[in-house]
Amino acid sequence: MFALFMVAAFALAACGNNNKGGNASPAASSSAAATASASESASASSSANSSAVAQTGTVTYQSEAGPIEVPANPQRVVVLSGYTGDVLQLGVPLVGVDSWSMNNPRFAEKLQGVTEVSDEDVEKIIELSPDLIIGSSDSKNQDKLKQIAPLVTYTYNKVDYLTQHLEIGKALNKEKEAQAWIDDFKKRAAEAGEQIKAKIGADATVSVIEAYDKEVYTFGDAWGRGTEILFQLMGLNMQPKVKEATAKDGYFTLSAEVLPDYAGDYVILSKDPGADTSFQQTATYKNIPAVKNNRVYEVDSRTFYFNDAMTLEWQLEFFKDKFLAN
Repeated sequence: MFALFMVAAFALAACGNNNKGGNASPAASSSAAATASASESASASSSANSSAVAQTGTVTYQSEAGPIEVPANPQRVVVLSGYTGDVLQLGVPLVGVDSWSMNNPRFAEKLQGVTEVSDEDVEKIIELSPDLIIGSSDSKNQDKLKQIAPLVTYTYNKVDYLTQHLEIGKALNKEKEAQAWIDDFKKRAAEAGEQIKAKIGADATVSVIEAYDKEVYTFGDAWGRGTEILFQLMGLNMQPKVKEATAKDGYFTLSAEVLPDYAGDYVILSKDPGADTSFQQTATYKNIPAVKNNRVYEVDSRTFYFNDAMTLEWQLEFFKDKFLAN
């Protein structure tokens, strides 16, 4: 999926498809029992057989490429694009993930023992013996990957970020769990938004700005970095010039000189560890009202790029902590 990003800093996980998954329907039988103990034994045997079928059976997932038979209970998933946090949120075991996911400090603990792979690492993926591979519609070597395990791909930005999580849930045979998380998350984010607006004022504006490499960017309401939460779920106000500038592409490149024109009353400043942040030492930056009023909230961009379920949880807690702390 990352091949579609304008620059590496634009790595997002908001792609997928409005599809319908299937359900496994294992059959189990038991003989009539002559005694109570025999009946219990037969029942236990039937349950064990059903469980075994569920473990090894398949379900049909209606992907954007057509119906695909996927594991009913995947246990060795490889993710080649930005959906790692969605899989982790649903509690499905991973054996291989992309480099962006491996470099995300928020994922580090949960990815211990997981191998870094790309769509070019066919041999390495074979060695991992995956039972499901999740990639993007422009992933390389798709014919070879399909020979290793069922391959589910998504087209970047085809659906919104929450629908994307639901699609991942369908592909993993966890649609109910995914929908339950979506409903709960929307409720919690909306409640937090009301609390934040009550504190900072209904008219206060917010900007999301990122320093990556030697460039500075600002983002609209659907480009990761927490923008979906701030502007869609919480209903906070985007700085007017940012709204106008990002209307077409979803992001806008800034120069240090015009940065004050795009800074809201509050600024979320996403910073890559290797970025040039010398602009923060200039008088122009220091005189921005949000800077002078200590209303700039800095965050490591490696943890903030994406809009997968796990990252959304982290972003929500970050906003609650920063906006409501005092």
